[in-house]
This record gives sequence, structure tokens and C-alpha cells, in this order.
Amino acid sequence: MSLNLRPVWARIVRPTLLRTGLVLSLAAVSLPVAAESEFRAGDPPYLERDEVQAFIDEQVEAGRDREALEAMFAAADPQQRILDLISSPAEARPWKDYRPIFITDERIERGRDFMEEHGRWLKRAEDRFSVEPKIIASIIGVETYYGRNTGGFRVFDALVTLGFDYPPRSDFFRRELGEFLTLVDEEGLDPRETRGSYAGAMGRGQFISSSYRHYAVDFDGSGQRDLLNSWPDAIGSVANYFREHHWNHGEPVVAKARVEGDAHEALISRNYQARFGLDELAEHGIYPDEAVGEDGEYSFIRLEGDDGYEYYLGYPNFYVITRYNRSPLYAMAVHQLAEALAD
Repeated sequence: MSLNLRPVWARIVRPTLLRTGLVLSLAAVSLPVAAESEFRAGDPPYLERDEVQAFIDEQVEAGRDREALEAMFAAADPQQRILDLISSPAEARPWKDYRPIFITDERIERGRDFMEEHGRWLKRAEDRFSVEPKIIASIIGVETYYGRNTGGFRVFDALVTLGFDYPPRSDFFRRELGEFLTLVDEEGLDPRETRGSYAGAMGRGQFISSSYRHYAVDFDGSGQRDLLNSWPDAIGSVANYFREHHWNHGEPVVAKARVEGDAHEALISRNYQARFGLDELAEHGIYPDEAVGEDGEYSFIRLEGDDGYEYYLGYPNFYVITRYNRSPLYAMAVHQLAEALAD
């Protein structure tokens, strides 16, 4: 299918008219002023770059219109703020500073209101996808403060800026740019107006383009998977994402642990897959501080709390949450907010 953008973009005469200058970081994260990035946005202009022309060539080979694509890149607004934000993510903080962003009385109260207002759809999602309402609500609460803060960057601008001005992850963001162009075709999005986070995530559950294409569901039966405006679709899609990543309904997320000595440091992991049995954990001086299954497998989690390190054993469900965002801080915030919502 060819990219249906020509009626929108090919008539652009003055691309600067589309540069709104709106820069809005997600208030759900409440980032401070980001450290200045070592990378610079938009120099030289995109259409003068060989890698941009190569990307356009690839898209033309896939059936898209060259003139429309060139008009889009001519109108792209490179965002230095995006590069600064990605250079200073909230997940770089210690747990003692990260937790207070998300586990607040106001966020818990608003989350309970959200669960009451959308209880029918949360229950339908639980019945269909086997994911608890508290987890669905917590993800949406952490990601967008229950839909209040879905991002103010044009997704196209964000993905172009990161795809061509942020070398550490340029390949990933160029792939996401291609996914976004396909998503525009599939869901009828307006690339001029579709907005999201500085990393190009969209909607009330903040799906990147590839996740939107592969995990979003039309839960309200409207004929469109609308994560930007439909609460049923947002709720169902978060639940489907968790189901597809093997969430275990009713199973725990973490158990408190204690350590002896320093051997535990060898088991600190970045992917948090539950793969250590209790015997192996004990060999490294790690012991559960509450009842757990003797035959289970766990990951080991160490977080910097207010009074020193906090230690946990992670169940497979902890790993599933990290598939949404790979940070253990994020996964723990989602878990603790979910527990507070269900209290």
C-alpha cells in the first residue's frame, strides 16, 4: 500500500508554517531541566543528507510517494529539546528519587477514580486478556497520568530527530519512523498532527509505532485501533501487550529479600529474567525475606532506597513489566502503584 500523504503534504509551500514550537515533556515524569546533549539537531537540513535520501529511497521501494516524503522531511522540525531529554531520562535517577514521582496520594486517588470510571472496560479486558485491572490502570497512570499528559511533540519530528541526529540509537528510531509511516496508512493518522512523547510514543498508554502496529486492539469495535482518543482501545491494548508478553494472572511480582556479603552483586541483571533458583541465590548470599515457592525461579533486584539498598526477588511478572519499559525502577513503580490502587 502506498503512503497516502500526498493530499496533505505535497501542497506545502512554506514548511515553517507547520513549526508550532510546542515543546511539552510528560508531566507524569516531571523531569528537571535536562543535561545538554552532545548532539545537535537539524544541521545540515535533512534533505541534504545522504542517509535521509537513502531512507527515502527505501520507502519509495516499499511503495511510498517520493514527493510526499520529501515534503515531509522539508517540513520536519528538528528538536534540540528531544536530544536533551533523551540524554537525561528519569530512569537515570536512584529509586529513592524516582519513586516519589509516581507513588503519590494524588496519583493513587486519581487512579482509583479512573478504575471506577472505566471499570466496565477494565473488567472486560481482564476477562479477555487475563490481566488485572490494577496493572492496566497503573501502566496508564505511570505513562500518562491517566491520559492527562500524552506528549506534545509531533511524532514525525521526534522520530526524525532521533533517527538522524542521535547516533547511539539511530537505527532503532529509523525503524520506528518506517513503522510510523506504515501506521499512518493503516490507522488513518495525520502525520502533521499526531503527537506523543519525545521518544515518539503515542496515546494514553504510550505505544511506540511498532508496538502500536503489533499489539493495539480495536476493543470498542469502532473499526479503528485508536490509542489516542478511545479509552476502551487504550485499556484493551495495554492488556493485550501484557498477555502477549506472558503475564501470569494472579501471580506475584516481587518478594522482599535480604543479602549477606558481597557475592550478590554478580547476579544483578539488566534484563531481569526470572532464572535463578533459591539454591543458586543462596550461594550468592541472597535469601527471601517472605514466603516464596521453593521450586520457583527469580531475578535479583537491588534498588537504592532512602535508608540504603532495598533487595527483592523478581517473579516472571516483574520481567513482563520490564518489557513495557526495561528499567527496574519503572517496573517497581508500576507494581507499587498497582498495589496502592487495589488497597
